[in-house]
Amino acid sequence: MNLTMMLNFFTLLFEKEWIRWPFIAAILIGILAPLLGTVVVIKRLSFIADTLSHFSLAGVCIGVYLSKIVMIRFIDPIVLGVIFSIGGTFIIEKLRSLYKNYKELSMPIVLSLGVGLSSLFISLSGGGTSNLTNQLLFGNIYNVSLRILIVIVIITITIILISIFFYKQIVQLCFDETYAQVCGLRVKAMQMMLTIILAIVISVFIDTIGVLLISALLIVPVATSILIGDSFLKTIIISIMISEISIICGFVFSYYAEWPTGATIVLFNLIILMIVILYVAIKKRIKQHHANKASV
Repeated sequence: MNLTMMLNFFTLLFEKEWIRWPFIAAILIGILAPLLGTVVVIKRLSFIADTLSHFSLAGVCIGVYLSKIVMIRFIDPIVLGVIFSIGGTFIIEKLRSLYKNYKELSMPIVLSLGVGLSSLFISLSGGGTSNLTNQLLFGNIYNVSLRILIVIVIITITIILISIFFYKQIVQLCFDETYAQVCGLRVKAMQMMLTIILAIVISVFIDTIGVLLISALLIVPVATSILIGDSFLKTIIISIMISEISIICGFVFSYYAEWPTGATIVLFNLIILMIVILYVAIKKRIKQHHANKASV
């Protein structure tokens, strides 16, 4: 991938709508995913993205099945996916209160229910099952139209505004729930609000990113930035930068190599993670070497 390829690709963006809208949508996802992912990772809820995406998948599959029934063709599978995903957050919270000493059990239970329902209704949907399955599992960013892009823009602006106005409360919630409660923060309500936002974002992006790639875009950039960021804000900024670099490189490379775009973006995220891990290990080794020399 060289400069000429990059310039040709960006020229194409100005000429062709079919690649322009998906690229802009991906750039916005590159902001959204790390914003939400940082909270999810620091709250040690990394598994929740997988759980909600699979439960949302169940809603979409049920919606596809119901849309085949003549009397209820008005049902939008994505809307049903959003409803299921939000419902999943309430089920998780209910199970967490039930299994007080084993709260982590709530997510595998909900994920299993999502997988079971998805498999059942994909099978019941009949024709085109394999295309439907691939679409929902791996997504297709090129499905983004101007209408979907407008929805993504609205969601992005909303989440950025929430992050700015509630920044202090979010930091308190992530690092010290007890202190947040003492300060008068309604911890459960705040946590539920953040989880519902995550559920909505996951549901909306199922068709474009896919179930299996959503959690990677949420978690991997944050996992990388944690290694080099020394504050909450720096972790967010670095993870967004990593996410955007991966998206741009993933789009350009996948276009010329004819690879799936979502998978290529995730692979670039993982390559950056490996580079940072290597950098941190070398830096630690050099620091230890200098410390040993100083002590001699």
